[in-house]
Amino acid sequence: MTRSKPSISPWTGIYREESFTDVKVAAIRRLTPVKPDGSDDESRDPIFMAQTQLMSPSGPVLLQSILDATNLEQAMERFPKAMQKEMDKVAAEDKKKE
Repeated sequence: MTRSKPSISPWTGIYREESFTDVKVAAIRRLTPVKPDGSDDESRDPIFMAQTQLMSPSGPVLLQSILDATNLEQAMERFPKAMQKEMDKVAAEDKKKE
């Protein structure tokens, strides 16, 4: 008799998304883990993501990064450094193309 592998619940990757923005250039998304019934899953930590967009001669460039933060205040404080790091990555990639 062979045992089947335990199935991984599709709910382990489900989050409720909230967006915080300055309405001009920046957004922080808080992804709160949820259970199948929609209630918060306290066994998993929320994820904060930073997003902004740059305009280039080729068109818009989306920058986004996961922020090492446990609350919105920390996410806001860490936003500029995270976006600078992503912008540096884009610039380095662009230089490689030259």
